Amino acid sequence: MSPLSEETIEKKLLHFPDWEYYDNALHAEFEFDNFKDCFSAMSRIAFECEAQNHHPEWKNVYNMLTISLSTHSAKGVTEKDFKLAEAIEAIVEVQE
Repeated sequence: MSPLSEETIEKKLLHFPDWEYYDNALHAEFEFDNFKDCFSAMSRIAFECEAQNHHPEWKNVYNMLTISLSTHSAKGVTEKDFKLAEAIEAIVEVQE
């Protein structure tokens, strides 16, 4: 899988307002009501990641979840990253 051009990434990001592109990856930060809700979302995201065989770099501090997506084998952002971002958005949206 080839990395997407910066122009393509920027166009696709118009449909992902919670995400930004920098440091050769897609980044988002989500805030939940509490740690339990954040961890619940992380668990659901983990199952989706396994299903897609694509895994984020992420960090959790209390009710905040920070996620970075890139395709390491392609050394950049690919369609796989946008597919996972879309799934993450659906999971987080349900939590709200």
